[in-house]
Amino acid sequence: MKKEQYTKNLPNMLYADSEGRVYDHPYYKMTGFSGNTPRSLSADDFIPMPEYSKLFFIPDCPPIGLDPSTGEYAVVPEVEMDGVLAKCFAVAAFPEAGLVRTHLPAADYGSKTYTLPMWGYTAVGFKDDQYWIAAFRVEYNPKWDPRNYDDRKLIPAIKRYCKKSADGPLLNHLIGCATNNHCFAAKNLFLRRWEAPLPVSRRCNSHCLGCLSLQKDPLCKASHERISFKPSRGEIVSIAVAHLNQAPEPVVSFGQGCEGEPLTEYRLIAESIKEIRKQTDKGTINLNTNGSSPEKVRLIAKSGLDSIRISMNSARREFYEAYYRPKGYDFEDVISSIAVSQELGLYTMVNYLVFPGITDQEEELEALTKLIRSTGLHFLHLKNLCIDPQLYVERMPASKSRALGMKTMAGLLRLEFPDLELGYFNKPVR
Repeated sequence: MKKEQYTKNLPNMLYADSEGRVYDHPYYKMTGFSGNTPRSLSADDFIPMPEYSKLFFIPDCPPIGLDPSTGEYAVVPEVEMDGVLAKCFAVAAFPEAGLVRTHLPAADYGSKTYTLPMWGYTAVGFKDDQYWIAAFRVEYNPKWDPRNYDDRKLIPAIKRYCKKSADGPLLNHLIGCATNNHCFAAKNLFLRRWEAPLPVSRRCNSHCLGCLSLQKDPLCKASHERISFKPSRGEIVSIAVAHLNQAPEPVVSFGQGCEGEPLTEYRLIAESIKEIRKQTDKGTINLNTNGSSPEKVRLIAKSGLDSIRISMNSARREFYEAYYRPKGYDFEDVISSIAVSQELGLYTMVNYLVFPGITDQEEELEALTKLIRSTGLHFLHLKNLCIDPQLYVERMPASKSRALGMKTMAGLLRLEFPDLELGYFNKPVR
């Protein structure tokens, strides 16, 4: 296929002005980054952007587009607007949940002096009167469809819930999560359905680059307000039992974006689960954790836990430690926790934080394959890592391993492990 025919099928490059207004370029075509390297896109690499996705512009960073005449990549620092040359800036998308990005936005970060907020920045373009993003759907689950989270129904639901429930600090915290942070799980609690959260921990034993609840950089604020108190066992049990008894397909989960590491409160969790199971045998009790202590995982599992989701950004020690920056544990503890969970009969998941150009490297796939085979993992969540792309690339170890592409990586995993579930969302297991 000739260059002109190939590029004709690509969306146009997007750019923004200094006010954040977004335009499609009349000449340059969309491209994307794999890590910090520009990559050409094919028709299989992009899909129409779902309506509940978001658009961002990246200040001080010109976009990089594909010149359709030469097939070369070009930095586009300015455009002519109303007869005047004006600076232009790169545009990124944040896709709806359930979509895995294949490419990062192509931008020149040389003049950037700040850290971008924690979002899943994705390459985006414009064609045929619609936006297109570089992504593929790994799972659709109507329970997490934004269309099912209408705040006009939420506020009356909160009022009804509070009339029937005792007031307490955990309940008030979750009201804030539902109304201020728009946490879908917190909204589910008051809508009395599906998966609901049980945050318990103020502290953490890692210092993740992309922590959602604690950021010291004043220019990069945390997206969640971390819980500031230790909930009582009584309030935890009361909220959990009511939800498990009344909600359809109920799940209650310890370990949320609005808290630290739940294993730092492992005794409280274990005692709460024991009491919950004395009062009801319904629903799924889940733990989202960094898996930093296999013995604490073992204790919680024996208290009546049903499923566990352990977070990792990489199956390679050096990449894991560069992101999580663990305090008081190491990478082998995490691997042991995955194995212990599976051995004890928990439905065992890994919350795999993925990043194009690093996650899809051949060496990463080799390490991940070894982990899955050795632990008997049930479910692999492919979650877009929400972080400033430039920051992540700079902080990760240098590697010459070839990037295969995110879709190729997912396809190879499906071929190698036909019984392994690939997805995006937690699921009820009882």
